[in-house]
Amino acid sequence: METEKIEELRNSVVDAAKSIFSKGLVENNEGNVSIRVGRNEEYLITPTANQYDTITEDQIVHMAFDGTPLSSGKLPSSEAKLHTAIFKSRPKVQCVIHTHSTYATILSIVRKSIPIIMEEQIIYLGGSIDISSYGEAHTDDFGEVALKALGYKNGAILANHGVIVCGKSAANAIKNAELVEKFAKIYWGSLQIGEPHLLIEENLERFHKMFRQLFANCPKKWLK
Repeated sequence: METEKIEELRNSVVDAAKSIFSKGLVENNEGNVSIRVGRNEEYLITPTANQYDTITEDQIVHMAFDGTPLSSGKLPSSEAKLHTAIFKSRPKVQCVIHTHSTYATILSIVRKSIPIIMEEQIIYLGGSIDISSYGEAHTDDFGEVALKALGYKNGAILANHGVIVCGKSAANAIKNAELVEKFAKIYWGSLQIGEPHLLIEENLERFHKMFRQLFANCPKKWLK
């Protein structure tokens, strides 16, 4: 791919990283953002020991799906294998974001999925936000449990760890990361007051249809 296009994608990674930091979804030295490079089996990702408030385009790491570095300088995020697993299984995904947002991480510690509590949850994310089984960070297993928890959806909670989301664009993925934290906070708050009233699945088909038409990024054969 042309150097100019690579630089544009580097800028997009930096912009997305700064966005999730400004929204309070991550703190320095945690979480990560990646963007696919065209149709090639490669992507750009934030570096390890990432500092969101000072990150620059030259710190973004270019790497192949097989782990081969395609740029010099910083090392890639230690969670690169997680991103690779999602890119390899979902050709439509252009951006992957991993956060440690507070309320979703609270739910990850008590291993609690978020059932369907609002229609918006279906439209953007595909339905319930499910919790993964435990996978050791920085390993291939971490990617495998994340994929299983995601299923055909756009976001999941990683057991005792945080959040994983993906999208057909960086803006879409950022929105999904925000929504997972929003629904986690709403669900946590409702549990403090009483028993949440869940939406009835058989009444929600039109919202599932909107998800399939607008925001689903998995292979079509995965969809209900």
